[in-house]
Formats: sequence, structure tokens, C-alpha cells
Amino acid sequence: MHSPLVAIFEQQYRDLRPRAPIPPLDIRFRRFTSLNTTIRLREGRLHVSLSDVLEHAPESVHHAIAHILLAKLYKKPIAHVHADRYRRHVSSEAVSRQAEHIRQTRGRKRILTHAGHHYDLNEIFDSLNTRFFHGLLGRPILTWSAHYARRMLGHYDAAHNTIVVSRVFDRSDTPRCAIEYLLYHEMLHLKHPVRVKAGRRCVHSREFQAEERLFPELEEAKVYLRHL
Repeated sequence: MHSPLVAIFEQQYRDLRPRAPIPPLDIRFRRFTSLNTTIRLREGRLHVSLSDVLEHAPESVHHAIAHILLAKLYKKPIAHVHADRYRRHVSSEAVSRQAEHIRQTRGRKRILTHAGHHYDLNEIFDSLNTRFFHGLLGRPILTWSAHYARRMLGHYDAAHNTIVVSRVFDRSDTPRCAIEYLLYHEMLHLKHPVRVKAGRRCVHSREFQAEERLFPELEEAKVYLRHL
């Protein structure tokens, strides 16, 4: 139980639900692998779990967290001032660096293999590196996903320097341009890391998007992905 936060949550609860009795609160900081914040109502008690990275945040940020969690739980509008304050805090350089560090030290990345039944991710990476990046990109860890995911087709995990590609592509009828485009997109994340502008994360910068349009079979690959 973290008693100073109880008063903060009680205040935000009164602001959002002035006529409702405040339920007992159980608030704990936990060693998550990311900036997780969760709230659950169980048997009349509110259980709140917060990443320990947020433990020493300013009191105003704790108020913002309490407001956001309670508003989401009770389906109330989230005040812009609280949403903006929380977003600016977690996007700050110091907190972003700390969050990245705990992902590296606490998180576990499941690495399977770069060699699939029909496609080898290392071979495709090296080919794209030569064609589009003058061979200058350092090869990260490349791995097929554990499952045949159709929602998360691919992603670059900067904390573990790993590109994961959905195993759904490792089939004989997958056009090579589709998997090349997918990997090319993730390689651009290597070249153009996420930046923070005015407290907002910029994942696909103008430079990123301009280079993505240089992929010669872009439209053909996108058509295949839309019908996957």
C-alpha cells in the first residue's frame, strides 16, 4: 500500500464521482518491464498497480495518473490537462531513458530463428541493406514470430535491437516483394529512430515516410498486405 497516493486517488475520485462513496484503495508500485498502469475493481476494492519508474514522479503527474485511470474505469471524459501532463512526463528524455533501461534489463525477448521454411530473414536483410542503405545498417537480431500473427505483422524492438516478422509470411505463396517491404519498413526504424517533439512521439517522420515511398514495389506489397 502506498499511502500518499491514496489521498491523491481519493481526491480525483471525488472530482469524477462526487456523489459516490469512495471504495477502499490498494495502490502498489511494481517492477514492470514497461510503464504499465492498471486499475481494477474487485469485490468493492480498487486495486491499482503502477510501474516503479513512476514512483518518484512529481505530485502533479500522480494526480494525472489517478485521474486518467479512474476516468477510464468509470468511462468518464479524460481532462486534456491531465492527459497532456502525463504524456509530457513519460515522453521526457529522462523517463524514456529509464523506461528503455528496464525493458533491456527486465524484459525477455523470445528469439526463435531467422531461417524460416521458405524465407531467410538474414538473407533478405542483407539484400535490402545493399540495395537501399549502401550496406551501412548494422544487422539487428532477426527472428520469425512464435505465432502466425495477422495484426502485428512486424515490429522493431529498439530495447533489444530485434526485428520480429510474423510467421504468417513464411509461406511459398508469399510474394517476395511483400516480405521485403515489411522488412524494409522496419529497417527504416533503425535509420530513423523515434523522436520526441513538444512532448509527442514521432514514430514515422517525414524523412521516414519519404524513404518508404522509394520502395519500388510499394503498391503491390500494400495490396497483398491489405488482403492478407
